[in-house]
Amino acid sequence: MELNKIYTEQKEHIEKSLHALKRDFTTIRSGKVSTSILDNIKVDYYGTPTPLSQVATILVNDATTISITPWEKNLLKEVEHAIGSANIGVNPNNDGENIKLFFPPMTTEQRKEGAKQAKVMGDKCKIAIRNIRKEANDKVKKLEKDKLVTEDEAKKAYDEVQKITDNGVKSVDDSVKEKEAEILKI
Repeated sequence: MELNKIYTEQKEHIEKSLHALKRDFTTIRSGKVSTSILDNIKVDYYGTPTPLSQVATILVNDATTISITPWEKNLLKEVEHAIGSANIGVNPNNDGENIKLFFPPMTTEQRKEGAKQAKVMGDKCKIAIRNIRKEANDKVKKLEKDKLVTEDEAKKAYDEVQKITDNGVKSVDDSVKEKEAEILKI
């Protein structure tokens, strides 16, 4: 395994971690509601836990309201139960046709809590990136041990691995700052 392959793999793994972080961010509520707050909700669909988006139409009516229309009427109760169990901060309102979620404007406390959540998610992503760095360094160490690269080449490789890691961590910090600003903006 050559050094460029190690760098490429490291960058790909970091990209995946950043993508996962952005996906996690969608579950944090910001100033306006988003259907992504419902992404992790599963409905019991004939005995199978199924993502809500696969059994209902989900629409954002305005900055504080989401309406959910199940494709089958008999799922109304299941959807209502799944949303109630998910503990997303609102109670579902079932009008017999569809379910409406009315989100109150976020309090300062909720905004701070959301920003804190974003920071925790960012820290987890940084840990993942440092683990990716460790794997890359271990591969370089093995190449050096097997005499496939010289000591100087290995030293340059460790520096390059660290540079890639620093870029990944900087991307995480930027993403967290951006998300915090979005959450705290009134």
